[in-house]
Amino acid sequence: MITLPRRAALMAPFLTLPPAAARANDWRPNQPVKLLVAAAPGGTTDIMARLFGAHLQSRWGSSVVVENKGGGGGTIAGAEVARAAPDMLTLLCSNIGPQSIAYSLFRNLSYKPANFQPVSNIIRTANVLVLHPSVPASTVPEFVAHLRRNPGKLTYGTAGVGQSPHVCGAWFNQLMGTDAAPVHYRGSAPAMLDLMAGNTQFMFDNLSTAIQQIQNGAVKALAVTSAERNPRLPALPALRETMPELAEYEMNSWFGIFAPAGVPRPALQAVNLEIKAMLDTPEARARLSEMAGTAAYGTPEEFTAFVNNEIEKWGAVVRREGVQIDAT
Repeated sequence: MITLPRRAALMAPFLTLPPAAARANDWRPNQPVKLLVAAAPGGTTDIMARLFGAHLQSRWGSSVVVENKGGGGGTIAGAEVARAAPDMLTLLCSNIGPQSIAYSLFRNLSYKPANFQPVSNIIRTANVLVLHPSVPASTVPEFVAHLRRNPGKLTYGTAGVGQSPHVCGAWFNQLMGTDAAPVHYRGSAPAMLDLMAGNTQFMFDNLSTAIQQIQNGAVKALAVTSAERNPRLPALPALRETMPELAEYEMNSWFGIFAPAGVPRPALQAVNLEIKAMLDTPEARARLSEMAGTAAYGTPEEFTAFVNNEIEKWGAVVRREGVQIDAT
């Protein structure tokens, strides 16, 4: 069972900001803030949203409503925030899928990058290839051989169409010439539950949420999708180490906060600095470390440049692989 963070555990003291930051941080919302989550409860996107929502509520003393809007590979929540008034009262906690991969993957996406103001990244993490314990493979080459002996017979769970676990699985199958069918869920948590139940045979999940199931033996981990091994699981190879066909394989997931385009600069700066304040605490850093993730704060300008680079990077991958689908 995946345990969600409790608000009480998150209400930790936060570092004092320097005078310049404090002046920029004078903006406060005059109404409750709605923080939409582009995924179902239980996954990394949801955990980061609830961590940040609890932080804002404790700092501001006003209501922050966290609302999960999974489905459409996370694009349903994105579309709602893209249409919202630019008053900083509606925020989005989203990730690499709907905010970078989706722009080239979906033919009829209802929003564009220009509809958003990136606020800051929160966490970076690798994905990890995990199997149900019944699958007779302990290494990536053994698993590929098993897939090739059983074309079309295995299924893999995803966090939704176009999310990084989906793209990881599709890219893996294309490079290896294997045939396995995706099963799409409204987030990684329900996908993981079905994998543990044996209803699917494998998935590429965010390491930040899969590490608990790996460590308790509920699933079998074969490799991470980052270029290097993760220090929390140093014995687990990077996927690109395991077979020559995977030498160029690399994906790192990220999770951050977005606002509608056109929000006032003082409000943007205030929320950005609250992300920094949260990530600067030992409590938040310990939580991210437990999840095998890395704190990834940046200014709005740095995060905007990062997101634009990710859009270009994954656009090139999608075009090269020739994958494109209709948004639902």
